[in-house]
Amino acid sequence: MSKQVRKAVLPVAGLGTRFLPVTKTIPKEMLPVLSKPLIQYAVEEALSAGIEEILFVHARGKESIEDYFDYAPDVEIRLQESGKKDVLEEIRAIVPEAGKYAFVRQLNPKGFGHAVLCARAWIGCEPFAVILPDDLVMSDTPAIAQMIEAYDISMGNMPALLNVPKEETNRYGIINPVSSGDHHKLIKAKGIVEKPHPDSTPSSLAVLGRYILHPEIFTALSNQQPGVGGEIQLTDALDAMIPAYGLTGMVIEGHRFDCGSVEGMVAAQVAFSLKEPKLASKVKLLINPWL
Repeated sequence: MSKQVRKAVLPVAGLGTRFLPVTKTIPKEMLPVLSKPLIQYAVEEALSAGIEEILFVHARGKESIEDYFDYAPDVEIRLQESGKKDVLEEIRAIVPEAGKYAFVRQLNPKGFGHAVLCARAWIGCEPFAVILPDDLVMSDTPAIAQMIEAYDISMGNMPALLNVPKEETNRYGIINPVSSGDHHKLIKAKGIVEKPHPDSTPSSLAVLGRYILHPEIFTALSNQQPGVGGEIQLTDALDAMIPAYGLTGMVIEGHRFDCGSVEGMVAAQVAFSLKEPKLASKVKLLINPWL
């Protein structure tokens, strides 16, 4: 088994019901933060971390994601004719080298764990990253790059972690920590549970949408019974693998925006615009009356 993390899986099959009616025709992953869709932020994060190949696990109605990473001859001709070479180069840069991106359809909506299982044939026998585009992380070092750097220490399954208010634990997978490891950001876990009630949660350390997974996760997912919501939960498979492979979470440096929610998307728009030199001063003037 290769120890190098070369591949990333991006599950993009969700319906995006919290953004209806716009997601009736537009995949939620194509919703923009400033001028780029969420899916592009996820791809750029993967590539900046040294990921070589990306698999999109999508569903019916998500064809625009494939089109986004393809050439657009009509648009390119117009940009060429109008002399907008900078924009032309920008949109051409989105298109990958042949064979670097692949797409597989999740035929049945059986949950996040099932979406990961759909990548089994493509991954083979090597560790891999999983990135959820809904979770947008603003950080100096991309979140998945932080995890890949630390993976040599843990070599087991590794979810990204953040501390959440206790009353919100029923929205996340929560780890049951053993102790901090030699690396102060790494936390070994003796268990992990999906969406526990705040009164019975083992901690406030929540899993966000970044993982590095051992390929044996596919065997665990294949044997996994439906869990919370009647779906195949990745959390349950990770818990089952702890005795043999361990589980070490990593507290990520940076600020996470839950762009699967309207309020999280609004917060991301403001935060990213304030970091954009051409926009920051104008945005401050716009929002000042409401502060």
